[in-house]
Parts: sequence; C-alpha cells; structure tokens
Amino acid sequence: MSPSASSGTPRLAVVGIPANRRVGLFQDAVRAAGLPAARTVSWLEVLRGEAVFLPGETVRIDSPGEDAEVDRMLRGGDDPARVEGSARWYGRFTAAVREVGRAAAAAGAVLLDGPEDIAVLFDKRLCHGVLDAAGVPVPDSPTSGPASGPGAEPVRGWADVRRLMAEHRMPRVFVKPAHGSSASGVMALETAGAGRIRATTSVERDGQGRLFNSLRVRRITTEREVAALVDALAPDGLHIERWLPKASQRGRVADLRVVVVAGRATHAVVRTSGSPMTNLHLGGVRGDLDEVRAAVGAAGGSWDAALAVCEQAAACFPDTLCVGVDLLPATGWRRFAVGEVNAFGDLLPRLTGLPGSGAEGLDTYGAQVAAVLAASARSQAATAHDRAIPDKHAAHGHAATSHHAAPSHDHVTSPHDHAAPPHDHRPDGRAPESGPASNDRARNDRVPHAP
Repeated sequence: MSPSASSGTPRLAVVGIPANRRVGLFQDAVRAAGLPAARTVSWLEVLRGEAVFLPGETVRIDSPGEDAEVDRMLRGGDDPARVEGSARWYGRFTAAVREVGRAAAAAGAVLLDGPEDIAVLFDKRLCHGVLDAAGVPVPDSPTSGPASGPGAEPVRGWADVRRLMAEHRMPRVFVKPAHGSSASGVMALETAGAGRIRATTSVERDGQGRLFNSLRVRRITTEREVAALVDALAPDGLHIERWLPKASQRGRVADLRVVVVAGRATHAVVRTSGSPMTNLHLGGVRGDLDEVRAAVGAAGGSWDAALAVCEQAAACFPDTLCVGVDLLPATGWRRFAVGEVNAFGDLLPRLTGLPGSGAEGLDTYGAQVAAVLAASARSQAATAHDRAIPDKHAAHGHAATSHHAAPSHDHVTSPHDHAAPPHDHRPDGRAPESGPASNDRARNDRVPHAP
C-alpha cells in the first residue's frame, strides 16, 4: 500500500472495467488533483494473461463487476444475474488478484490493495474470523473462520443451518453466501415455535430451480421453500450470523456505510429500509447523518467511538488503502458492531468527506488520491533528508554513512498532509447486529453481481 515516489509525481494505474463508472470516478479524482490520467488495465487483460505493469507505477485494484464477459470468465455462466457459481468466481478472482500482485512486483510497481487482504474480504467466514480475533465487535457466528480444519462447522444444506441455529440458540439469523456481494443470495431468517418460519430475501427460483437475484424483496413462510433455497446455495459455501435488532430512523431500520481511507474514517452514509436489507438497489434509501449523530449523542453514546470501530476494522487489512465498513447501530444508538468490510465499498458518488476527517470537500476517490499524494510527498522528503546527511558529513570530513536510511516505500497514512488527529474514543461495548448492505445500484429487475 505504498505509492511510487521515485520521480516526484506518482504515476497511477487502475485495474478495472474501462467503461465502468468506478473507473470513471477515479479518473475524475485523478484529473481534479492535477495528475495525468491513470493508465487503465482491464480485467479482461488480466484474465487473459495480457496485463502489463510499468516500473514505479502505483496500482489500484478496482471491482471486476458489471461486465458480462468478465463475469462469464470468473463465474462460468452466461447470465450475470445468476446466484450460483460464487465459489468458482471467488477462486478465479483471487487467483487473478494474486497474479496482478506478482506481475506488479516483478515490474517494480506497487499496489494500493493487498491480494491477501482481498482474499479475506471476499470470504465472509474468514473476514468475520479476522475481525473477531482483533476484538472488533461483530455478530456472533457459528461459521466464523476457515471453512475447513479443526472446529469448522459444516454447512451442507438446510439441515445444518437448522441444527446450528438450535445449538447456538439463534432463532433469528442472516444466512449469507460466503462469497456473495450486493446482498446476492442473502436470507434474513426467523423461526418461532414448531414449524413457524419466515425468510426475507431477494432470491428467486425459476421453473428449472435456478436462482436469480431480483429487485423484489419477498417473504417466504414455508419451510419447504426455505430449505430448497438453502440447499441450492450451500454448495458455494454459507456463512451464518446472529440477527439482532438495529436502531431505526423515522420508523425504518438503519445502518451506515463508512469509508476508511489510509486508516481514517473519511465518509459516511446512512441507509434505511423497511426490510432487513438496507441495500439501495433493494429499496433502501439514504438517511440523515446529522440525525444519527444527534441520536448517538442524546443516547449518551459517542460518534467518535462509532468511527473508531470502523477504523479498528480497517486496521485488520493493513495492505489495503481503502475499505467500506458496514456499521450496525444497536437499538438505542449507543453501541455499534461491524456487519461486513468491503474491498470495493467506496462507490458513493458526490458524497464529500466528514468534518475533521482531512477529506472535507473530496469524494471517496478524491480522498484516496490525496492520500497517495501526501504519502508520496513524505517519501520524497525522507529521501531528500537522507541524501543531505552524507553531504553534510562529507563537508565536515566525516564518512558518508547515513544512520537514517529511508524505507523503500512510505505507507499511505492520511488523505491530507495535515489531517485531523485520529479519533480518541473507543467503543463502549459489543452490540452485534447483522444485515448486509451495499451501495451498488441495479438497472433491471434481475440484478447482476457488482462486487
């Protein structure tokens, strides 16, 4: 996560979908900073083994989503709205990301996103385990950590889900595909008494039993249908989390997406919904951040502590410049937990930085470019300092040996050189609450995956 600094201005490259809005927004931020356009390396080039990186480049890895051909090469199917195939997608995607890392290193380029970080972020079980081990407040889960090995709980289908819910006394859970995104395949599941069950999901089955993402959130009240969906999802891997009540805003459940850049919470958006899923493409709407801050203060909580939870989660992925943290407020607005951490969670167009974040007036992409520039300036200053020491020693007849050798790369640490100090407060307790949320939007009824 270190910028190139050998020749002054960083030379940027982005691995992404060339015509995608994500790449476009990043290029807008690069131009606004007065830099030459970032060189685009397409995911198709990566998957075909044709990607080339240049010495000294600083390389951003962006989402491979919203491209039918890329999805076909990763997932193996012809319909990007299909839910099945996420395990195959994950295996091929993480292999491609590691190849980007290998090729960049061989060329003398550096990455803003760590391949191993990305591999963990795209496995909900692994991500939950890493967060939990670091003391980040997360929902309880019987599937946390590696899917195989000592202590791993098998989830082969509905019978295992039912068993784990009973053994761990979890009458309300979220069942999530281990490698899903944009709430693809997610089910909010409630049980009560003998045979009483209700599931909320956007997954639909066609006449052949194939699963598709839909814009319609629906409820299922028969165990037979719930079991059929879970059994169809299970081969790709499932993650189970306790579902606890979230705080509400104006009668709708609420959570937040908080973007953390170079270790600092820089942007936040509130999402509210009438269903357990707050995803904007599933009917969620943006809420009022000022109202959230007021509610936290009125409840005796700390907004700084809430942001500190997000920064603590981001710190679990030290080789990645930017992540999007899904922050879950418990009922009462006093305690917070982390639902998910997203590798590509910065798609929040026109949202500017939080007061005191060092990213005021910048969108999420602008904050990342500013962080790279700030780190590059620090690296150059350190290099100039080290060069000056031998000259000074030589002028006084001393041996030209520096005791302050500069590191080969300077870590990106702040959107601005003079960012505000870190948040002081820490969370005052654990309040896990689960509910995936994404800011990706869909343009038709069947929703393609958009990591």
